[in-house]
Amino acid sequence: MSDDLLASTETTTYDASSIEILEGLEPVRKRPGMYIGGTDERALHHLVAEVLDNSMDEAVAGHASRIEVELHADYAVTIRDNGRGIPIDPHPKFPEKSALEVILCTLHAGGKFGGDAYQTSGGLHGVGASVVNALSDSMVVQVARNKELYEQRFSRGIPLGPVEKIGAAPNRRGTTVTFHADEEIFGAHRFKPARMFKSIRSKAYLFSGVEIRWKSAIDDGETPTEATFHFPGGLADYLNETLGKSSTYADAPFAGTVDFNERFNTPGKVEWAINWTPARDGFIQSYCNTVPTPEGGTHVAGFWAAILKGIRAYGELANNKKATQITREDLMAGGCALVSCFIREPEFVGQTKDRLATVEAQRLVENAVRDHFDNWLAADTKAAGAILDYLVLRAEERLRRRQEKETQRKTATKKLRLPGKLTDCSTNAREGTELFIVEGDSAGGSAKMARDRKTQALLPLRGKILNVLGAASSKISTNQEIDDLCQAIGAGLGTRFNLDDLRYDKIIIMTDADVDGAHIASLLMTFFFTQMRPMIDAGHLYLACPPLFRLTQGAKRAYCIDEAERDAWLAKGLGGKGKIDVSRFKGLGEMDAKDLKETTMNPATRKLIRVTIDEDEPGETGDLVERLMGKKPELRFEYIQQNAKFVEELDV
Repeated sequence: MSDDLLASTETTTYDASSIEILEGLEPVRKRPGMYIGGTDERALHHLVAEVLDNSMDEAVAGHASRIEVELHADYAVTIRDNGRGIPIDPHPKFPEKSALEVILCTLHAGGKFGGDAYQTSGGLHGVGASVVNALSDSMVVQVARNKELYEQRFSRGIPLGPVEKIGAAPNRRGTTVTFHADEEIFGAHRFKPARMFKSIRSKAYLFSGVEIRWKSAIDDGETPTEATFHFPGGLADYLNETLGKSSTYADAPFAGTVDFNERFNTPGKVEWAINWTPARDGFIQSYCNTVPTPEGGTHVAGFWAAILKGIRAYGELANNKKATQITREDLMAGGCALVSCFIREPEFVGQTKDRLATVEAQRLVENAVRDHFDNWLAADTKAAGAILDYLVLRAEERLRRRQEKETQRKTATKKLRLPGKLTDCSTNAREGTELFIVEGDSAGGSAKMARDRKTQALLPLRGKILNVLGAASSKISTNQEIDDLCQAIGAGLGTRFNLDDLRYDKIIIMTDADVDGAHIASLLMTFFFTQMRPMIDAGHLYLACPPLFRLTQGAKRAYCIDEAERDAWLAKGLGGKGKIDVSRFKGLGEMDAKDLKETTMNPATRKLIRVTIDEDEPGETGDLVERLMGKKPELRFEYIQQNAKFVEELDV
């Protein structure tokens, strides 16, 4: 980070007036899924990430150099930094409350909205600390500031008393947060040392200027109980450790850091590392302001654009005409990449920040990486030639498979044009195509009128498909609905599944937004998980998100996915004239083609949920599928007993 950027953060005032308030805390305990993505183990560990991100923001801004994370025997977590400390003076808008209490007890209250206290930060919604507080049965916050030590205690989002001065702290500064997750929310889920250890270590790689100390009172037999992380080499060290002894096409990865302030006169920076290997499948791990973005986003798009343009340009210089055939898909085949950017006021998709949406990030990252990649290729012609040859081979193999697939598609299409079954798209290539699996012919009729004939295909299913978990293979192979599904997808079943034979780029489950629709979707996901698992791992399976309500006020119209969104729109209005008319869709078959296209099928306006399997705990996904969909009702009953208390509303 440049001296100018650090200076700009050090000269700004960080006190109670830096904290801005947008709205209250009430919804968090009622609907935790809206804020941390659920109440499962992943959501539980997200609590640690929210608090840790605040300490990382202090480090990135140049105010902290050390962070300590401790997992206690009772599964409480302590996170301590040596930053400036949360302000404890009275808040200007609420003189009777400290700024600390406002931050911990109010949604959308923080020092990151105005842009002065922090140049770049991971916690931008201002909900992180308050959400952790709301979902913890105990939280203790200590602040060492101005050589004094202050403390305030909370339970389930409610302060147990005011902030109190508890002593002197002449040699201490920063914030210490200790919290214990509420079992009323998370049930039997507990923090796992291995998962926390991995996440904390990655944070240290993301910012070479910070030292993170780890301590755990719980020994799982495989995770160190104490460790210190400090990696001056940053992402290059991270990539080398990840690849281990795997052979690579370049001796050293293409890695670097560019300060946006120096190049483009804007705060922030990007750091990256990439290498290609024949020994394993490619991957990309991306971060923005130290927050993982597993679904990528604009910074990832900018990175791949720079790499693609660079390798094509090098191919042209090397007089290799086949380099123009290389696509992003080829780059990712054996490309192992890490990308981390720091930008001011990033826009994320969703509170859990799975994907970066800031448009400017694509241009900044692409321009920053491109020049360095050109120079790296020119400086190491041996590695550049090896990478170019590998990528050209990948491109030729992909084109050959596509040509074979086009021939197969023409043959398969003739076989599958059955009344009421597959309505195929006109494009012969797989790239960009989508297969919508819908329930019933009525929904299929609406979808047929709403679809893009060129790229979108439809397969209506009658009723609920067979629950394949525990079913005999002979029963699976003779089931008509499953047979139609397999022929449409074209990639085989079980051990004979071949991802290269997949006929569509996206397989989209589109069911009604009701209990029956959810059951059908769960049966389909169980089928794909057990019989076509590589398709999920490669990111080809999605869930459509049809709306439950349509609101109309004059010429204004809005679609709502659930009651909460409906109520929010009803409270603030649509901006039109007259009374708001509320229509509830009972099913996809009742939606006209215009509504269905706009809300669920048009890539420009719809929302899709990609079905993924937790990479950290893949075995747990299988266990959960077995419990919920298997043939042992006692396991299902046990799960319902454990989780029924988390159900917020019943529609009976």
